[in-house]
Amino acid sequence: MLLDIVSYGRRTPAERELQLLPAQIEQIMRTVRHAPEAMVKISGGGQSAKAVAAHFKYIGRQEFEIETDHGGHIRGQEAQRALIVDWELELDAAESRSPYRGASGRKPAKLVHNIVLSMPKGASAAGVLEASRAFAREQFAMKHRYALVLHTDQPHPHVHLVVKAMSEQGRRINIRKETLQEWRRKFASHLRAQGIAANATERAVRGVTKPRKSDGIYRAMLAGRSTHMRARAESVAAALHAGNVQVEPGKNRILDTRRDVVRHWLGVQEALRAEGREGLADEIERFVAGMPPPRTEREWMALALTEGMPDLRRRLSRAATR
Repeated sequence: MLLDIVSYGRRTPAERELQLLPAQIEQIMRTVRHAPEAMVKISGGGQSAKAVAAHFKYIGRQEFEIETDHGGHIRGQEAQRALIVDWELELDAAESRSPYRGASGRKPAKLVHNIVLSMPKGASAAGVLEASRAFAREQFAMKHRYALVLHTDQPHPHVHLVVKAMSEQGRRINIRKETLQEWRRKFASHLRAQGIAANATERAVRGVTKPRKSDGIYRAMLAGRSTHMRARAESVAAALHAGNVQVEPGKNRILDTRRDVVRHWLGVQEALRAEGREGLADEIERFVAGMPPPRTEREWMALALTEGMPDLRRRLSRAATR
């Protein structure tokens, strides 16, 4: 799970005499100096040609123009429909359904994967688009058909990348957690090539324990519609009222992970001091000291309901009253 630079702290004393590579030093600097984190996430994927067409319609709406893997630019429903035909998705759909006929509970495989590449507010939209183009070419050119579109209707610039699941060689793409982390590193590298400060580290390495919600839950939480968040908020509020906020079973795992992360960072700090990099070692010390306390989801909610975090507290309160 941990980055190579943190895993360095697990080496034997003899191995620690080895110098850190320049790329590792740069990664350490970006991390302790809180460089913006690049994001790569999967946002669903159509299991039918109709669903894929609907997604193309969504990402290509209004002023947004879809860019194809051949460098073309298309607009409008008819042009988007042409992608369905060009990619032979209806044929793929027919083939993906055939093995599941009569098999209860089985779903057809995805025809495409919807990927979102984004950076926090303030990043150059043009740079994010160019980095996304380079990433897509590197990962999928001559293998998987793809199309992309830059969206700038939100504070953070992001690119919707649609990738055909079946390759031109007849192999289906397999996206795992490790795949996404590698894609993040590649995307961040392309962003830096565009002059955009970008990092790609694991959340635990940065001391982040605040849970991530699925897109649907997060959007519903913001709007106060999430039944999941309402139930969680009501449970936490009731426990607070009764003075009985119990420790969640996952707390020990979070604490063990934090201890492991801190131990490894201290190992890196030790190696840097041995190399005479006192300044960077001091930055690591401040970085580790500044990590937020390791909390579970219920603890974050309890904090939001009792101590500050006005925006989150307001959202949770809205969720609990609907």
